[in-house]
Amino acid sequence: MSSEIYVSTDVEADGPIPGPHSMLSFASAAYTEDKQLIATFSANLELLEGAAPHPVQEAWWKTQPEAWAACRKDLQRPEAALAAYVDWVEALPGKPVFVAMPAGFDFTYMFWYMMRFVGRCPFSWSALDIKTLAFAMTGLPYRKNIKPRFPKHWFDEHPHTHVALDDAIEQGALFCNMLKDLRAMQAAGSAAGVEGDASGQNPAEEPAN
Repeated sequence: MSSEIYVSTDVEADGPIPGPHSMLSFASAAYTEDKQLIATFSANLELLEGAAPHPVQEAWWKTQPEAWAACRKDLQRPEAALAAYVDWVEALPGKPVFVAMPAGFDFTYMFWYMMRFVGRCPFSWSALDIKTLAFAMTGLPYRKNIKPRFPKHWFDEHPHTHVALDDAIEQGALFCNMLKDLRAMQAAGSAAGVEGDASGQNPAEEPAN
């Protein structure tokens, strides 16, 4: 079993990039490779000073009144919430791996906030993107790797509510199901390689003409 802990993370924000816009809420669900949910963390944040919502995201949030209400209660100062979060990640019983979909959005926000308010990131500079993993596993073109095209058995019965903790848990279970399939594919490939050459030697290449 891997010693890595997969930290599925979801960010809710009022714009496409941090700084000009604010992270409203974030949550992480920490999973082992065999899909044990071992810990969660979530926080709703006060807005950044001088930031403003982007018109596109502002309009979208008006269509999600329940999720908006959920992310605007019990607000915390970013410096306090992010410091507690980094401590939480660093206390997990394994090497933390940031997992998201799309990681380019969620990790951008989380990395910026951690560096701005804590000065370090326990995930280093790396994030594991579920969409990229699906691209490698399905054989579909990258942009066609969207959830409706994923195999149905990758999904558990978790809601997708745009409440950060709900979505982090749902996304983490999805990743673990994908990882289980990936390990099975790797094992089958290794077995096929052994069966193809019982001597254990690499097959000789055909001579060039």
